[in-house]
Amino acid sequence: MIRVLIVDDSAFMRNALKSMISDDPEIEIAGTARDGIEAIEKVKELKPDVVTLDVEMPRMDGIEALRIIMRENPVPVIMVSSLTTEGAKITLDALDIGAVDFIPKNLSELAVDIFRIKEILIQKIKAVGKNSLKQRVIKPGTEVKREPVTTVCTYHNRIHVVAIGASTGGPKALQNIVSRLPEGFPVPILVAQHMPPSFTGPFAERLNQISPLKVKEAEDGEPIKGGTVYIAPGKGHMGVMRKKITETLIKIDTNMNEYLYKPSVDALMLSVAEVYSGHVLGVILTGLGNDGERGMREIKNRGGRVIAESKESCVVYGMPKAVIESGLADRVVPLNEIPGEIINLV
Repeated sequence: MIRVLIVDDSAFMRNALKSMISDDPEIEIAGTARDGIEAIEKVKELKPDVVTLDVEMPRMDGIEALRIIMRENPVPVIMVSSLTTEGAKITLDALDIGAVDFIPKNLSELAVDIFRIKEILIQKIKAVGKNSLKQRVIKPGTEVKREPVTTVCTYHNRIHVVAIGASTGGPKALQNIVSRLPEGFPVPILVAQHMPPSFTGPFAERLNQISPLKVKEAEDGEPIKGGTVYIAPGKGHMGVMRKKITETLIKIDTNMNEYLYKPSVDALMLSVAEVYSGHVLGVILTGLGNDGERGMREIKNRGGRVIAESKESCVVYGMPKAVIESGLADRVVPLNEIPGEIINLV
C-alpha cells in the first residue's frame, strides 16, 4: 500500500483529493493536514510514502514546509498549484527545492474533467510512491546495477537537431542538462516537457537564466536556429516544418487530440524524425507512461540516435523504460552523464 498525506487548508480540496484517490486499492490515506506546521508534524509522525502539498496556506505556506520536510524527513512531495503565472513560478521553486511533481489546483477544471484529473493524480502517486517504497528496502551502500545498452549504434550521420522529452522529474533534469551545455553549441535543441500552458513560459525563462545557451518558449512559425533551446508551449504540441532547404520553422498545433499529454513527446519526435530524417538525436528523460516510444522508434528507423536516462537517476522510470525495453536506446546513462553524451554525439 502507498500511504498518502494530504495537506491543504481547504476542506473542500482535502475531501476532493481523498475521494479521488481512496478508491484505488493500492493507495491508503495516511492522514490530512491543514497547514505547513501541521504537515511537518504529520510527516514525522505518520511517515507517509507520498505527500500532496498545497502552496498557499496560513501559518506556514507549502514552500517553507517543503524546505523543512526535505531537510528533516525527505519524502516524495507532489505540489498542488494554481495555474496562474505566479503559481507557476512558485511551483518551479518547489521543484528546485525537492518536490517531484505537481498537479493543478483548478476548481473549474476539477468540476468538468474530474475523471481525467483523477486518473493522472493516481498515476503520479503510484509512480513516485512505488519508487519511494523500493528505495526504503535498498540498504545504504548497495551497488545499483547499470541498465544494459540494448542496441549498438551503427549510424554515423551528422546530428542536425537534438530533441528531448520529459515528464515527472523533468524540470530538474532539464536544468541539469541545459546548464552544462557549452556556449556555441552548434545545433538547435527542442524540448517537450509535460506542463500546463501557464508554466512553460516561466520555465523557459528560468532555464535561460542558468544556461550558456539561449532558452525560450517556442512560437509558431519562428525559424529554428542553432545554439537555441526551444521549450514547447503547454497550449499544444510542438513540431517542425521545412520552409526552404536551408530553413526550418517551429510548428505549434493546438488541435491534435490523439495524445494524452501536452506537449506530447511523441508528436515532437515524429515530426523531427520526418523533417531531419537520419540527423536527429533523441533524448528521453524521467517520466510517467510511454510517451516518446513511438517517436524514438521513428527516429531510429530513419537512422537517428537515441539516449535514454537510466533507472538509477530517474524520478519515475516509465518513459525511458519503454524506450529501453523496446531496444531503441543507443546509450543508457544516468542524468549527470547525459550532457557529455549529447556533446560527444553532436
